[in-house]
Amino acid sequence: MLQNQSIGVFDSGVGGTTILKEILKLLPNENILYYGDSGNAPYGQKTTEEIQKLCCKILDFFTANNCKAVVIACNTATAAALDRLTNLYSVPIIGVIAAGAKGAIKVTKNNKINILATPFTVSSMAYIKELEKLSKKLSITQEGCPEFCPMIESGWESHPEREKIIANHVAKLSPEADTLILGCTHYPIIKEDIQKFFSGTIVDPAKETALQLYSLLKLNDGFNSENKKGKVDFFVSGDKEIFKNVAEKFLGFKINNIYSVDK
Repeated sequence: MLQNQSIGVFDSGVGGTTILKEILKLLPNENILYYGDSGNAPYGQKTTEEIQKLCCKILDFFTANNCKAVVIACNTATAAALDRLTNLYSVPIIGVIAAGAKGAIKVTKNNKINILATPFTVSSMAYIKELEKLSKKLSITQEGCPEFCPMIESGWESHPEREKIIANHVAKLSPEADTLILGCTHYPIIKEDIQKFFSGTIVDPAKETALQLYSLLKLNDGFNSENKKGKVDFFVSGDKEIFKNVAEKFLGFKINNIYSVDK
């Protein structure tokens, strides 16, 4: 692992900026390539084969740019492609689902856990499998939310029905659960709205994922040795301006280095 190489972070769009934000807090000196595949979003309504093909294209991009580690900042892509990518590529790759499961186990008091995620992540049972590795005493309720990602990508605040849609999905979860996993990296962007309808603890896998990346770099002596703030370059397969507007609002800083890539 070469210390001054970049870290690759990717998502089906702007959602992975929730992971990026935590990485930047923990590893401010690292150079990062962020790939937002919004031109092919939403991943949550594609097949496993389609998602794997898109992920391989992104990994090819990262390896061509000599990335020293890759974070799949997307629950759907983690569920569909993590195992395949780790078999095909030599670069260390981190997904988000194990981190989310670990975070939920840490905070639940009654072992009743709710999950909001994309339809693909829900049908894959990836969170249930990961949670059951950690505890056999859990009661888990999942709900797939096909509307959330497209609405967040296009600008959440412009949708007048947004709270009604959240309320409808949360109503299908267990009222007894004390913990809710945001099982899609887009969802922390709308966490404040979700909190209006769920009174327990909401788990955002972003912090655990950033900690996992930190541990990986430490283990491999891979921290950037330059004592200066790292650079973030953004590569977007969809509309750059829409991505930029949503990402800047969430990240809290201006994005200057943003480039178009082919779908």
